[in-house]
Amino acid sequence: MLSIDNPSAVLPLCVAVPATFDGGQVIAERSWASRFNQQHLWMPLAVFTALSLALMGLHVDQWLADRLYALQGNAWSLQSGYLLQDVLHAGGRQFAKYAWLSVLLLSLVSLKHPRMGEWRRPLAYLLLSTLLATVAVSVMKRWTHMDCPWDLVRYGGGKAYYGLFTSRPIGLRSSGCFPAGHASAGYAWVALYFFLLATRPRLRWWGLGVGLGLGLLFGIAQQLRGAHFLSHDLWALLVCWLSALALYRWMLASRQSTLPWQATA
Repeated sequence: MLSIDNPSAVLPLCVAVPATFDGGQVIAERSWASRFNQQHLWMPLAVFTALSLALMGLHVDQWLADRLYALQGNAWSLQSGYLLQDVLHAGGRQFAKYAWLSVLLLSLVSLKHPRMGEWRRPLAYLLLSTLLATVAVSVMKRWTHMDCPWDLVRYGGGKAYYGLFTSRPIGLRSSGCFPAGHASAGYAWVALYFFLLATRPRLRWWGLGVGLGLGLLFGIAQQLRGAHFLSHDLWALLVCWLSALALYRWMLASRQSTLPWQATA
């Protein structure tokens, strides 16, 4: 097979750089219409748009919440339950915090040990990506004006429902429930997909599964408590995915050095 040390130096800028080269390391292509962007940007955006329109535009959000509310006897009976409140909500926050601190510790260790030099940038990426995702969701919660299901008259609360793009009466405070903050603590770990894409590509789907699994677990728990609609979780996932993708392109996609286990690939 023909091997080129620096493909970008011989290909025109308008031509996409191959997604893999230099020992098998995965590198994002330059073109917006590249296969990499089709799979990691445009297809996820298309799926997100379709689901978001269904959940928020066709009121599937309320349809699902109605069923969860009815199953609990027309009340959020599980709201303060041990499993949902103490284990998955409070415990989930602690798990996410300690997972992030573990990555921070590994990052610091990599600075001290030359043998871990190749791990420094990937670990720094994982550290920053998970932090950026949760901060971005927290900031968005301050900008949006959507309430939690348990705040709404429809589910025993005292407020009327106002959509994402609906004007609220002046002086009516919102609960800051959109996007879902707790679910973002799990979905932030979809960054593991890109972390492994740059280090051990064959394991990237396991990384994606961990991030999606944690987000779904935390998100469903909050929906059962009446804290969020499904669309709140969907938007949290989008923010986490886009922030992870953007940082990957900035920090990892342009790297051309071969990692230790890729030298023999």
